Amino acid sequence: MKEKIGAMEPLLPPENARNLNDLALDLVSKASSFAGMLNPIVAKSVGNLVRSMNCYYSNLIEGHDTHPHDIDRALAQDYSNEPAKRALQKEAAAHIAVQKMIDEGGAPTVNPLSSTYGRWIHKEFCDRMPEELLWSENPETGEKIKVVPGIHRDKTVRVGRHIPPHPENLEMFLKRFDEAYDERRLSKLQRITSVAASHHRYVWIHPFLDGNGRVVRLMSYAAFKNIDVGSELWSVARGLARRKEEYKSILQAADAPRQGDLDGRGTLSQKALVKFCEFFLETCIDQVEYMNNLLDFKVLSERMRIHVEEMVAMKELPKGSYALLREALLIGEFGRGKAQEITGFKDRAAREVLYALVKKGLLVSDTLRGPVRLGFPIDIVERWFPLLYPATIK
Repeated sequence: MKEKIGAMEPLLPPENARNLNDLALDLVSKASSFAGMLNPIVAKSVGNLVRSMNCYYSNLIEGHDTHPHDIDRALAQDYSNEPAKRALQKEAAAHIAVQKMIDEGGAPTVNPLSSTYGRWIHKEFCDRMPEELLWSENPETGEKIKVVPGIHRDKTVRVGRHIPPHPENLEMFLKRFDEAYDERRLSKLQRITSVAASHHRYVWIHPFLDGNGRVVRLMSYAAFKNIDVGSELWSVARGLARRKEEYKSILQAADAPRQGDLDGRGTLSQKALVKFCEFFLETCIDQVEYMNNLLDFKVLSERMRIHVEEMVAMKELPKGSYALLREALLIGEFGRGKAQEITGFKDRAAREVLYALVKKGLLVSDTLRGPVRLGFPIDIVERWFPLLYPATIK
């Protein structure tokens, strides 16, 4: 069935959308001031934690609730004996592995808002997925179809009320997608708003039988990093998951056709696209502000102090522990030989404090005798980073 390429126009909101432009500028400003607030070594450690968080929330949007403790165990190759739980652990590990490639330069050097990048994410993600999760079921017929990593669908699908392009027309729509979001053609402001707009239009195309949501959220994450707005320290997925029903509703609303002469000149509603972009950018700003407050040095160090003093009082940690942790927060890492100077204890006592913190995972090192830096074991996350995960998570 031949479809018209204009069926998904407009692909960008109007350049004179004042509220949208203000949101884009606000996001850039807040993300820029946020970027340098932590020592780079500490920021990398926090980034590892946020990567797991991003995975948790992105999968939660898809209805896959994997407990943070189970994600933590999966990263240590400690998988459950229960098949369903083990499959979700492997799914989480796959998501984290792909984001780590994005963070550490392992992704292809192409525009993240492109069909090529989307196929790369899908392949890398699905290649690591357990076999039992690589199936898509037709809700109307019950037919189960194998999802092939990195390969666009060859079946017609329905997503709610929306019927995405027929498989024979996918490449035509994806080519138009690539042209519209080519960063070389966009102004600086448009590059920000294009991340939001492309988020909907990629889902509208629905290139794969399954995994489109997680693919496009990683594309958005990579695109923000590519234009120096995003970082390893914040994730839009958390905000979208916390407003999941609104996210899905407003995403679906952007599928609507044009509503009269005052609603743009495309086939789809320009007003609905602008509304989705506003929602998306507001969610990004909310997450930057949340993480900014969470990682403020004075506030974070005080939360750490209170928690560590409680652990000392319960004899779970020795006295002098906070001094070493604060030093790691302040300067990133320090040699083990400095423990005596930092704590003011004699050599043996200082080494005992250091050993206790390493044993708890509060200080970590790449080698047995190498310098130590902050670690963030899952057990302390709620105390040091309140509400990073839902309050119901224990």
